[in-house]
This record gives sequence, C-alpha cells and structure tokens, in this order.
Amino acid sequence: MEKIAIIGGTGQEGFGLALRWAQAGENVIIGSRDANKASASAAEIKKMFPDAAVEGLANAEAVAQAAIVVLTVPLVAQIATLKSIRDQLQPGTVLVDATVPLEKAIGGRLSRVMQLWDGSAAEQTARYAGKQVRVAGAFHSLSAEALRDLENPVDSDVLITGDSREARAAVSALVAKISGARPVDLGPLENSRYAEQLAALLITLNLRHRVSRSGIRFTGIPDARDG
Repeated sequence: MEKIAIIGGTGQEGFGLALRWAQAGENVIIGSRDANKASASAAEIKKMFPDAAVEGLANAEAVAQAAIVVLTVPLVAQIATLKSIRDQLQPGTVLVDATVPLEKAIGGRLSRVMQLWDGSAAEQTARYAGKQVRVAGAFHSLSAEALRDLENPVDSDVLITGDSREARAAVSALVAKISGARPVDLGPLENSRYAEQLAALLITLNLRHRVSRSGIRFTGIPDARDG
C-alpha cells in the first residue's frame, strides 16, 4: 500500500484528512516541523483507530517515504516548507497543494485572495517543488470541521487540477476514500486559481450567514479536461 504523507498534518485541515484516510485504511504519515508533535497527532488517531497504519515524522522524513504528499500549510509557510522538503521528494511523486492564498497571511481579510506571481498557490508550489514531481491542486474547500466529524459524510465536491492526468487520477482515488467526498476533474494546474478563489468565496458566505462548515456541490458539471 502506498504511503500518504500529509505535510502540516498537525494542523486542522491536515489532521482532518489524516483522520479520514486512517478511517479508510490508508497508510498515513503525519509530517510536521516538530517530529514529537507529529508523533502525538499520530498517537491521537491510533486511540480512535487502534489498527490504523499511521505514524508521525519530521516533514523531510515523511516525504522521503511517500508516493503521495499533501501540503496543508498556510501560505506564509508554503515556500519555506517546500524548500525544506524539496530534496527528499522522489521522482514521480504526486504533490497535492491545498493552499488557499488568503490575504489574512499578511494581516488582511480572511475572505480575500492574494494575487500571486505564478497565478495560484498550486502553480507556486510547482515552481518551487521542481520538475521531478507531479503537482496537483485539491482539498481547498473541504471544511476541517466536517473532516473531523467522523459520524457524518463530508458531502462536498473536491475540485482537482494538475497537468498530469495520472496525478489527477491518483488524487481522485484519494478523494473517493473520504466518505461523502466527490472528485471533480478541473483540468490543468492553471485552473487552480479558480478553485482557490472559490474557497475564499465560500469562506465569505459562511461568515455572512454564520455557518461554521460548508462544502461545494455541483450538479451536471462535465469534467474539465485539458485534451
């Protein structure tokens, strides 16, 4: 079974994904700058799922062992984290970026997206990760609260982007492991900017209507493919 490393796995979003994949029987590595903190998060999951294949390691060690790496760190930590793990990324690794470039990162509003030079946070990840890995964007709009509510399905579509069809397919399979999550192929990586902007829009709607969790649902949407 291929291992999934979640970088930033001790944070709310990363830990929620780790929970869901551990529940589904996947082999999960929680990555953190602090190996002890990662081990503590893994132990917390083991209490809930004693037979779960989950461990906690420092980010670089986690990446070196995984075929799929999911990056769930805030925008302010994205570049530094990528630089710290870049040399451990194995050729052909699928690197999934879940970063939403919110203005909050520089003291602005939570509901506003920052305009990045590369066009999107996922494209920025691709630039810093190097050509040896296959970068995809996904999980921008999944609520951490919904992920941690293991009694209920998340009931959300997950938009997936990436320039590699194989990478998008691998991420789609991961999404399908989460109860209630539905993968939607959004085509090439440059479309990540739309997924990231949609996540910010959902945050705005949740704040306006005082909703603590929300996903996205599409009906009749065709797959957006890059030909």
